[in-house]
Amino acid sequence: MKPAIALLTLTLMLSVSSLAEAEEKKENLVWDAGTVQLKLEKLAEGVYAFYPTDAKEKNSKGYPVATSGGFVVGDKEVLVVESMVNKRLADQVMGFVKSVSDKPIHYVVNTSYHGDHAYGNYAFPQTAKIIQHSNTKAFMDNKEGFEADKKWMTQYFGTNRGIEDAVARTADIVVDNKKTIDLGNIKVEIMHLGFAQTKGDLFVWVPDSKVFWTGNSVVAQPPALPWLLDGKHEEVLATMKKIRSFLPDNAIVMPGHGIPVKPSDLDFTIRYLETLHREVNNAVAKGMTLEQAQKNITMQGFQGYALWRWVHSGVNIPNTYKELSK
Repeated sequence: MKPAIALLTLTLMLSVSSLAEAEEKKENLVWDAGTVQLKLEKLAEGVYAFYPTDAKEKNSKGYPVATSGGFVVGDKEVLVVESMVNKRLADQVMGFVKSVSDKPIHYVVNTSYHGDHAYGNYAFPQTAKIIQHSNTKAFMDNKEGFEADKKWMTQYFGTNRGIEDAVARTADIVVDNKKTIDLGNIKVEIMHLGFAQTKGDLFVWVPDSKVFWTGNSVVAQPPALPWLLDGKHEEVLATMKKIRSFLPDNAIVMPGHGIPVKPSDLDFTIRYLETLHREVNNAVAKGMTLEQAQKNITMQGFQGYALWRWVHSGVNIPNTYKELSK
């Protein structure tokens, strides 16, 4: 089993356990790709966001929601950010584009290889060019890995949601550093700023309107936490600081799973990562076992995320502990 798939297996198993416990408490934590409805919001002239209709209510309460994205309309063509997890949601996105413009979709950007951001590529017109980081392309080009990824997605997030129908469609344009797309009267910058959650994170920036898409690097507004699924907390922290310095204070930030946020909302993530590093480093220095560290590192000031126990204690502490114990 590929390392990435093995990790996905473990994390999904942990999440299902956590979500099952939440359901016993009558907490609604699961988003269903078969029922999600998206909302369109105009952020600036020619720049639009879409996000789940329940995002405004749930984000502030710390509950996870489905994938967010957006698109930019130029006088010649359209660029879409995120293709979603299935054709049903991809069709909603394409419907939004048609509702505001008759220009063709010529570009679709995947901010990562995660299925809810990239599975829907196959549903977009063949004339649209897919834009990915080379590591995202490599992951999706691995037929065995892609099929295993789909199986885990359907097993833990429900069958008959269209996930089974996804066909790997990968990059026509690879961006490993930075590329500017000219849509006619508006330019879009696609960039890789470092490791943020995967080896292939891309960010999308519209300089004129100061709109910035982050993908899963920023999950949602506080109290949502960064998910250190592949570890590398120090690299993640460095990338988040780079993003924070890059963004002007009046920028609009579109996270991977929620409503638009402010650049200052990223400070919560940065403080969390700094505190996590300090607390785990202290635990290692004191000779604590991983289990002791998980019990003692509570970080009360950062709690509030509905998946706190799973993400913080089940993913972030173990991966950070492993790195700092070397």
